Amino acid sequence: MDNICRVCDSTNLELAIDLGHQPWCNNFLKPEEVGKEPFYPLRVLYCHDCGTVQLDYTVKKEIMFGDHTYLSGVTKSLSEHFKNVAHEVDDRFFKDTPNKSVLDIGSNDGTQLKHFQALGYDVLGVESSKTTAKIAEDAGVPTVNDFFNLEVVKRLDRKFNAINAAGVFFHLEELHSVTEGIREALTDNGVFVVQFLYMKRIVDNLAFDQIYHEHLLYYNLNTIEVLLNRHGLSMFDAYLSPIHGGSIIGFVTHQGQKKPSDRLQKMRQAEVNENSNEFSTYLDFAKRIEQMKADNLAYLDKAKKEGKTVWGFGAPVKGNTMLNYFGVGTQYLDYLVEKNELRRGLYSPGMHIPIIIEKELTELPDIYYVLAWNFKKEILANNQHLIDKGIEFYFPVNPEDI
Repeated sequence: MDNICRVCDSTNLELAIDLGHQPWCNNFLKPEEVGKEPFYPLRVLYCHDCGTVQLDYTVKKEIMFGDHTYLSGVTKSLSEHFKNVAHEVDDRFFKDTPNKSVLDIGSNDGTQLKHFQALGYDVLGVESSKTTAKIAEDAGVPTVNDFFNLEVVKRLDRKFNAINAAGVFFHLEELHSVTEGIREALTDNGVFVVQFLYMKRIVDNLAFDQIYHEHLLYYNLNTIEVLLNRHGLSMFDAYLSPIHGGSIIGFVTHQGQKKPSDRLQKMRQAEVNENSNEFSTYLDFAKRIEQMKADNLAYLDKAKKEGKTVWGFGAPVKGNTMLNYFGVGTQYLDYLVEKNELRRGLYSPGMHIPIIIEKELTELPDIYYVLAWNFKKEILANNQHLIDKGIEFYFPVNPEDI
């Protein structure tokens, strides 16, 4: 157990949530790997000094991000979200800047950068997954295949007007080197856009499946500020976006450059009012997760007793946290149905549920148990014809609409 806070180096940490031993949840298995996957502790600690919640066990980044199957371009709503972010950044900060440039950290298949290219930016991505970086390069998005950190910044030896990190800031093993690298690579009046799962929303939505080994840290506004300040950076504006079930889109620059906006102040105050950064809130969250497990198993038992077939809808990485913690395997779900063809013929880690591709289906279940719940609106809109036929779509996590 690492007993040093990843953000503030305190040793005053305490166990808040224990989800047992789980496989690394992005490790979708080939048939010959089934049953051979390693399991690791999945525990969330609370730092009594800075309030940050974090995992105590790190699965090495080379295992998790050296080559993965997640593609950000697969989901229409995600690409649309990235487009909006690019336009917002440009309209608000760099509309009239000549030779503007943007760096994307964890740039995946280049989806975010394509939207910046369309606005006339000189773009560069840094992506650790070989396969994904190549997809981006082939699509005309210049991409460095590496783990972003201060070393990489020194090697690049250039500064950028905008830096974007969507969904990577809670992954970071080299947290301080990365944050220092961002400060170093940002022009004096540059803007760092940090997009991260909002822990307050995870707790409100009971979306504990967003806790998994790739997510080493879980931020609220008050806790990410501790990290940014430590590296001479400061958030000056933020808002809540519905993407991934509730993410903060935060705007950051060098300390002392801009005053915090009213909406940021209000959101910070809401965290204080609702005890969002208190230990007791996380202990209560752990109890609610246990109750949710009991409720879900009761629902699935009843469906089975009634002779209904149940398939998982989507095979998102986070779904494996839920399936493994609930102990839901092929005794309940015959298949996981997935759009992403890189997962064809694979099995879910831990529970070993076979994955089949949505467009190749020849039959349908009575119930879809929706693991990709964060795309609820899109899923319901796309599948109205199935709902009309009487197929039930059951959402174990029901995100509040934002």
